[in-house]
Amino acid sequence: MEIAKGQRLPLSALITDGPASDFQVGLQISGMGAAVDFACFGLDAQQKLSDERYMIFYNQAKSPCGGIELSAPAGDNAGFLCRLDRLPASIDHLVFTAAVDGSALMRQLQSGYLRFLAAGREHARFAFTGADFQDEKALMLGDIYRKDGTWRFSASGQGFNGGLAALVKHFGGEVADEAPSSASPTSKLSLEKKIAATAPKLVDLAKKVSVSLEKHRLTETIARVGLVLDASGSMYAQYDKGKVQEVIERLLPLAVHFDDDGELDVWAFSQRVLALPAATMGNYSDYIKEADYGWRNWGMMSTNNEPAVIENVIQQYRESVLPVLVIFISDGGVSKNKEIQRLLTDAARLPIFWQFVGIGGRNYGVLEKLDTMTDRLVDNCGFFALDDLHSVSEQALYDRLLSEFPLWLKEARQKGILR
Repeated sequence: MEIAKGQRLPLSALITDGPASDFQVGLQISGMGAAVDFACFGLDAQQKLSDERYMIFYNQAKSPCGGIELSAPAGDNAGFLCRLDRLPASIDHLVFTAAVDGSALMRQLQSGYLRFLAAGREHARFAFTGADFQDEKALMLGDIYRKDGTWRFSASGQGFNGGLAALVKHFGGEVADEAPSSASPTSKLSLEKKIAATAPKLVDLAKKVSVSLEKHRLTETIARVGLVLDASGSMYAQYDKGKVQEVIERLLPLAVHFDDDGELDVWAFSQRVLALPAATMGNYSDYIKEADYGWRNWGMMSTNNEPAVIENVIQQYRESVLPVLVIFISDGGVSKNKEIQRLLTDAARLPIFWQFVGIGGRNYGVLEKLDTMTDRLVDNCGFFALDDLHSVSEQALYDRLLSEFPLWLKEARQKGILR
């Protein structure tokens, strides 16, 4: 079914298979040449964001009730899973928006749509082009709203001056203080506030993360984040003394900022590979002692097998539509140099950047030569070594972790690896 701009229809007329309260909204905008931020605002009867937990976007992937959740259908830029029966009575509107920053304008888009899917099948679509807009930097694409006890949809397709932060203010929400430089005001809507609510111990780290993100112009970047932990025998003391736990705590604020689901994917390896539960703000505090029954029960502490875990990570992320930042912790003893080089060379065509970090070890082998590796589509790796995690400040650690990632992002987009 094709929906025309301005049409208002009951959801039951749009979704004919199954209940009209459980469906996906897919969003697509092409031809912009700039990143587009999509969001769903859950508003009250006065069309205000009275509860900021119901602004669902890259930094807040799910509402508390589970009624709205980031979930992109295959082929779409973004999307939301909607379970209307779970929404509290205070939520009367779901407004779907798109916003750009910098010099991009919505009239530059080639084509776009908002579509409804249920049971994996498209039921209705509202399409638009850049000719429908002028110099706006944001769009209110559609509004699902309650009326007379039923849910309806309005295909608004309305341009809006200002970007995502302006939309937040328009709906009555609060935006984190703008950086004095050119950093976007969406730079943390607000990372510190979000972390303070569930992991107050990490607030100071969140502040330092925000500084580094602004410095490297990564405040608008949405990405998956993975962590690979060396769990070979030489790492025993690092685990036993709590230093690996500190790695989790220092990296989680990065994941909360970047990641579409606010989670840090984790692997451990020695001779074998173990994919661990994701680290989150809810489980981070004793993660190393408790994840998968704790590190002493992982069956690790033997010899290194980096190729096995690299292959595992590649399989996880090879089809990702988002860029991926993998932070790979090692204390050295690297010997399978040819296999590692082959895997990373082949992986250069994938949306994955590998940041290797040596801690307290030696003999990093090919990892120390990543910047000179040839025959790659792009430079997809970085490496630095620390004598000890405490040998650099937290601020310096974040700066070093992020120093090469934006360079890769730019080159990967130029080579068509990323959209």
